[in-house]
Order: sequence, then C-alpha cells, then structure tokens
Amino acid sequence: MTETTIQEKARLVAGASTWKTVASGSDLPALLLADGPHGLRSQGAEGDSLGIGDSLPAVCFPPAVALGSTWNPELVERVGAALGDEAARLGVQVLLGPGMNIKRSPLGGRNFEYFSEDPRLTGELATALVRGIQSRGVAATPKHFAANNQETDRMRVDVTVSRRALREIYLSAFERVVREAKPWALMSAYNRVNGVFASENRWLLDEVLREQWGFDGLVMSDWGAVDDPAAAVAAGLDLEMPPSGRHDRIVSAVTGGRLDESALDTAIERLRVLAQRTAAPRPLGTVEDAEQVALEAAGEAITLLKNDGVLPLEDGSVRLLVVGEFARTPRFQGGGSSRVRPTAVTNVLDSLRRMSGGDVAFCPGFSLSGEVDEALADAAVEAARDADVVLAFLGLPDHAESEGFDRAGLTLPADQLALLRRLGESGARVIVVLSNGGVVDVASWRDDVDAIVEGWLLGQAGGTAMAEVLLGRVSPSGRLAESIPLRLEDTPSHLTFPGRDGQVLYGEDVYVGYRGYDTRAVEVAYPFGFGLSYTSFAYEGLEIEPMGPNSWSVSMRLRNAGVRAGGEVVQLYVAADSSAVDRPVHELRGFRKVFLEPGESRTVSWELEPRDFAFWNARFERWQVAPGEYRIEVGASSRDIRLVGTVHSAGDGVRDPLRLDSTLGEWSAHPVSAPLLAQMRAAMPAGAAEAAPELLEMVRSTPVIKLTTWGIGVTEETVRDVVARANADPEGDEPR
Repeated sequence: MTETTIQEKARLVAGASTWKTVASGSDLPALLLADGPHGLRSQGAEGDSLGIGDSLPAVCFPPAVALGSTWNPELVERVGAALGDEAARLGVQVLLGPGMNIKRSPLGGRNFEYFSEDPRLTGELATALVRGIQSRGVAATPKHFAANNQETDRMRVDVTVSRRALREIYLSAFERVVREAKPWALMSAYNRVNGVFASENRWLLDEVLREQWGFDGLVMSDWGAVDDPAAAVAAGLDLEMPPSGRHDRIVSAVTGGRLDESALDTAIERLRVLAQRTAAPRPLGTVEDAEQVALEAAGEAITLLKNDGVLPLEDGSVRLLVVGEFARTPRFQGGGSSRVRPTAVTNVLDSLRRMSGGDVAFCPGFSLSGEVDEALADAAVEAARDADVVLAFLGLPDHAESEGFDRAGLTLPADQLALLRRLGESGARVIVVLSNGGVVDVASWRDDVDAIVEGWLLGQAGGTAMAEVLLGRVSPSGRLAESIPLRLEDTPSHLTFPGRDGQVLYGEDVYVGYRGYDTRAVEVAYPFGFGLSYTSFAYEGLEIEPMGPNSWSVSMRLRNAGVRAGGEVVQLYVAADSSAVDRPVHELRGFRKVFLEPGESRTVSWELEPRDFAFWNARFERWQVAPGEYRIEVGASSRDIRLVGTVHSAGDGVRDPLRLDSTLGEWSAHPVSAPLLAQMRAAMPAGAAEAAPELLEMVRSTPVIKLTTWGIGVTEETVRDVVARANADPEGDEPR
C-alpha cells in the first residue's frame, strides 16, 4: 500500500469542514451534519463556521429538559420523526442528538439538553427520539459518550468514577438506546474517563460499545475532542470532527507500525455504511405537522408543583395581571450549540389575551439584562393592588445558564425575588410561572404564593401551550424528571461537583438524584416524578405474577377519580430488601403515561426482567441478581408510593468465584469451603468465641490466605486446593 493511499485514508477519517465529511468516489458521498437535539441548526451558504448566527429557520421543539418531563415515549418518538422531517428537508443526513447525559448535579450548565437524573427514564425517552429521527432516513447521534456531566473544564477534566456507577448510572441509558433503537452514529465526549480521553478510550468505544452491546454504527468525536488522532482511530473512533489537519500523525503511526492500517479501513467502511443508511428517501411530514407536535410536547411538559385552588383560571370576571418580561419575551431554549433559529415563536401574554377574550393587564416588572430597574418593579406592585390574580413569570435569563459553564447556585435573580416578595404583599393571589433550563430554588418562597407552574424551556410553541394549561383547556401532566432539593448542600454530588485541578470524583457513586435523597431520607422541595393535575387518580388492585426465573408481570388499575380529564404518570420502582451489596432504597424500573376521562379506569402493566433486579458486580465485571426479597412499588413519585408487593428471588445462580484473598465471611457462603471452615473451627481454642466475640467479626473480614500464618493448621496448599475445587464445581462459577 502506497504512502499516498494511506494519506488519503487518513483524510477520510476526519471531516472536510465544520459540518461535512470528505467525499471519496461514488460510494462515499459527503455527508452533511447539523446540531439538532431539539431543532435543526444548519447554516446557510453564507453562515458562520459554527452556524449559530445565521442558521436556517427550523421548528424549535422543547429541549430535553421539557421532553423529559413529559414521561411520554410515544410523544417523544413523534418529536423525533418531526426532527427527522426537518433534517431531511434541509438536506441533513446526520443529526447531532439526542443529548442524554445524566443530571448528576442541578448546577450542570447543559442540563437543559438532557432528559433526567435517572438512566431508565433517560434511556426510554432517548430510544424513542432515536427511533423517530431514523424513521425518516436521518442518522441520530446520541451524545456525549460518556460521563460528560459538567461544563466546568469539560474538554480535559478526568472523571474518576467506579465501574459499578458507570454501568448502573452513566452507561445504562446509552446501552438501552444502542440495544433497542440501534442508532446509526454516536458521539464521544470531551472528558477523560478514569484517566483516558473518551475519544481515545478503547474500553468504552470498542469493548463495551461494540463487543458487549453490539453497536454497528459510526462513532464521531465531539467538536475538537480528539487529543491524539492515531490513538483515537486505534481505540475505535471513526470520524474526527471538525478536521484538525493532523492526518499526518495517523500516517506516521501506520508507517511506523504503531497503528494497523486495517483500523483505517474499518473506520472508512463505517462511513460507507452510514452513507448507505441515510441515502434512501422517506415520506416527510409538513412544517405544520412539526409545529403541532412541538405544541403538544410543550403542553405535556408543563409541571404543576403547587396549587391552592387558584388554577385553572376559568372565571372571566377575575381581574388578571401578568407580571414579568418572560411573558412577553419568552425564553424557550438554551444557549450554545443547540440554539435554533425558530420558524415562529408564541408568547404567553398574547396567547392569554387571545384565548381569554378579556382584558389582561401587563407589567414587565424587571429587565432581562440583569440591571435592577426599580421603576419597573414599582409599577408592577402598584398594578397588583387592583388585581385579583397576579401571574408572575419568573426565571433564568439567557446569560445565567448555557453550554460552556456551570451555574454557581440555584436561586432566581435577586431583583425577581424582591419583586415576588412585594407582589405577595399586594393582597392579590400570586401564581408563579417559571422559565428555566435547570432546577431553581423554590423552597425559600413557595409558602408565599398560591401556585407554582414549572414551565422549563418549552420551544417555540411554549406561549400557546402555557396559556392552554393556565386557562384549563389542557390539564397539566408533566412530572419532575429530576428532584428539586431544599438546599444545594443537600444534593448528593455537592462536595465533589465540579471537582478541581483537572479531576472530578463521582463520590456519590450510584446514589445520584433521588437514589441519594431517598436512601438518605433527605427532605426535598419536590421529589423525582412529582407533578399535580387538575384532577385526581386512584391506584387500585396491584397484581404480581411470576413469568420465569427472576421475571414477573405487574399490573394495577388506574382510575380518574376527579371531574376533569387528565393524564397521570404511573411509576414502577424495585427495591432490594436484602442484598449482598449496598443498593439505593429503590430504583425506577418502569413507567406509563395514561390519559383518562372522569370516572374512566384502565389497567396498567409492566414486565420485570432479570436486569431489573440486578446490580453490577464490579469485581467480576457482570450483572448479577442476588437472592432475597424485593419490593415492587407503584406510585405517583419516588416519595408517593401507593401500592406495594413483594417477590422472592432465588438469584441468578451465579456464585462469585472464591479467591485466595476472599474473606472468611465470603468463604462461609460457599458450600465447597465447608471442610476447611470445619478444620479451622476445630483448631480454635475451646471457648474462644464466647470469651472474645469481637474476634469473630475480625476473623470474618480477614482474607483466608492470611490465616495460613496464624498457626491454626491452615496451609497455603490447603487454601489453593479449596479455591480450585470451588471454582471447578459445576454448581459454582467458572474457574478464574
């Protein structure tokens, strides 16, 4: 193979430009890529290299923070299909989304681009979005793989995280998407994972992603994430984006024998497969279809946190005052690479005026620039004295949260909080409507208002959707996809987020979000899965039936017990009452969103599989079901469990291998070691256990090989023999 040919191959595994791949012959056309987690950001012919200032108009759907709150995979799949339609119309073959990293901390600057603090919810919603996008012949690109959970020092920070937390929390959602939706592409992250850059991490990109999960698509880098192009290709990265012009390093690695040329051939073949998969034209929906889906998604995302009977606003005789610049100048998306140039934007002030048919007064109350304007606040407070109900639209301005930096705290801007206190003294009933991409503190002021509506960032149709909910035309059905803490200090990751000196320790391990709050019984402002409705629901008749080894069917009846139509999110949690390892008090293992008319009921069912009961055994690198009792919990949030049942599992029959350094306590659980244990007991002085019971615990925690030096008749040869026989036992594990 000639040097020139190697150079050509090396050029193919990097982009031709910021948004295009290199073309080579008739079977490898140039592919156009575009950002698009919640809408296309594709630049025009004269656009800037990043495509932010001059992207083409496209429908702006609700960002993932809002889609996560819908808890509705069917709806999210329709959003994905509409996104695919938008991409196809603009000639985009590869859509860079969904973003699906776990919300480890509420301070994460990019949390608005991510679904949830829980991998099951994240995985099911991302799977739905990928299916929808790819149904239109456009490649989805789940990102950022993996453990990219902060913006601080994001391009070089080294994430130190246990293998168990990786598998159970940070890789689990990606695994579900890969196995179930089969994405055609995937994007690696900037950060290091346990010392190795994600884009150059063979364990992540090859061993886990391809060998274990069966991923057969293309892996590209995040923009500028590659440190060593040759190491990246060797690790399984197929495409460096954008081109860094360092293809000579790949050539040198091949000619110098440090990189096998076949790795280049494999990457180029994956490019060809991606081109083939995106080549077939598909039927497309219209822009109007996409705008309707955006409206429906926004409506289902709105989450009612508090309501003292003031909502919905159905009485036309109520004197209504709208306060807050967000009502007139909506914040509907986040900042950074996902910013979309929308086709049209609705605001809630105009929507309320149009739908209510009455006079709706308005005062801006504050400026979005961050400058304190006392005159605006004074005018709003004066107007509130003549109102029956004040709708206070508060939130975080664009400059407060964005890609590129993490937030410093959870509080709303000081001028907004000062205005809210004054509005509460006006005598009017106060409803707060929030616009924010990450959770904000509500505990410090919630007792002073009559209702709280969490509006998140709702996309371009958010104004219409919010008005429909406030006026009772749509019953709120959003549920929290992340816990809202009482204090920042209560968050499980507080002491180690975002790290320092180029390193961040995931010290909370698997106790992320509600797993940490609920296990530690820490009070929260509003728990994971929480949300109110304009109606009420009754949970009835839990039934659990065995289906096979470590598998059960679960069903119950949900009844709309109120007088309005509405939607409820029924949540299924599994709790290990007894386990060989420390585990969260419970974990989400299923959910269903159900819409019912007044008095209507419906059966809701799930199938629990062995993986739903398993933990990751980090020592032996496998999923394992421990024997014991498991509680099956069905409820309306992680803190509102309505129905409980219990099942017993015999485990999966997999026994941890005995090792020379296994403790006596670990040996006591293995039948093959019984003769040695009997020998040891016989060698102990009579009455020793009664005389010094504390010694028993010390001995139980001692590696058995150490006991060979204690003079109790146990030899190293005996220990090695027992280990060999135990691990060769057909009822035990394979020899190690």
